[in-house]
Formats: sequence, C-alpha cells, structure tokens
Amino acid sequence: MTPFIILIMLVLWECALIGYTFSLAGNAADVGARKGSGAEYGADAACRAGALKDLPDAWSGAARVDCGRGSGLYEATVTLKVPVLVPGLFDLDIDIDGEAGSALED
Repeated sequence: MTPFIILIMLVLWECALIGYTFSLAGNAADVGARKGSGAEYGADAACRAGALKDLPDAWSGAARVDCGRGSGLYEATVTLKVPVLVPGLFDLDIDIDGEAGSALED
C-alpha cells in the first residue's frame, strides 16, 4: 500500500507543478506586455526583460518570449517547459503558453 500512496503523491506533485507553470507563464506574459507597452524606446527588450525578471531559474532557462505590437495592443507570449518532479533537473516535453496584451501608451 505504501508504494501506491507514494505514487499518488508524486502524481499530485506533478499536477501542482503543471498548474504553477500555467500561473508563471500567464503572469510573465502580463508583465512583459505591460513593460513593452509603456516603453518609450526598446519596447521588445523591455518586454523580454520584464517577462523574465520574476521567473524562477528552473523555468527561465528554457523560456521563450515573443513580443510585438498588435492592433492597438502590445502583445506578449511566454512559453515555458514543465519540470519533472524537481524543478531544474528535467523538463517534460510539454510547452505551456501564456499570452497577454496591454493597451499601447502614446
């Protein structure tokens, strides 16, 4: 019975990591979009720096940040990998996307 309980705990922990990755991706995209929309010069660099600023090291290493202007919005997409059990060691082959937009400030 003990191995079964341990297996259930590991599965629940992995589900928590997946949920946390969704949360991190959405928040990073939101911060990046806000930084990019408010930047006077170098909006893409500000967007990327803002998106990566608060990400933990285990997620920021493989993070992809795409920033750009949309129709009246500055948009950011952050793609993160889901770690396997211990963040920073191995990643699942699953990409989690976070997308956000912020009104352009003129």
